[in-house]
Amino acid sequence: MSDLGDWFRSIPLITRYWFAGSIAVPLIGKLGLVSPVYLFLWPDAFINRFQIWRPITATFFFPVGPGTGFLYLVNLYFLYQYSSRLETGAFDGRPADYMFMLLFNWICIVITGLAMDMQLLMIPLIMSVLYVWAQLNRDMIVSFWFGTRFKACYLPWVILGFNYIIGGSVINELIGNLVGHLYFFLMFKYPMDLGGRNFLSTPQFLYRWLPNRRGGVSGFGIPPASMRRAAEDQQGGGRHNWGQGFRLGDQ
Repeated sequence: MSDLGDWFRSIPLITRYWFAGSIAVPLIGKLGLVSPVYLFLWPDAFINRFQIWRPITATFFFPVGPGTGFLYLVNLYFLYQYSSRLETGAFDGRPADYMFMLLFNWICIVITGLAMDMQLLMIPLIMSVLYVWAQLNRDMIVSFWFGTRFKACYLPWVILGFNYIIGGSVINELIGNLVGHLYFFLMFKYPMDLGGRNFLSTPQFLYRWLPNRRGGVSGFGIPPASMRRAAEDQQGGGRHNWGQGFRLGDQ
């Protein structure tokens, strides 16, 4: 048990709470401590009956059963793996900026979920984070199942197809990829490559709540230090190296 506790405490802070919530809430529903009907995102209940907790519970809840257990475990792995890598990589020392990325993606997914009557938001949020990681490490060669190898930028679309095979739907994955692309475009692509303005910035209250763990000023649209160094090395080339990344399965 001590090894398990040490492993859990080693997970980056924000990812740790997200990971724990994604285990606890499905378990609460599975054990019947709270009826699952109160955990889904239902637009009528949220808007007309003011059940304002539903966007939050729908982000953590997943109906685990014989037909969905494998899909749940796979996406739980993706949450742990790629949220940890993003939080300790591009957002290392900047928890407020990482939290703002999650909040931005989550708000976009909630709005889309209400418009499209999506009842579960776990997979879209996980996929949005995975998409951002893949874009920041787009030229890294990653390994997938059965020894297949390809650039990281294709990983979200490979996983979309993989989840379709084991889960039978691509809407959740597609929404997650689109939201992740919106974040990446507004934060990096538009201000850095296209010379546009920064439309979003991390609110100051998040910096007060989650202060940077090292010097410097960070915010939406400002690349991490490793990315700035790569961009400086390639001045005049017209493109940026978004990071070196990791292989699938590396810890």
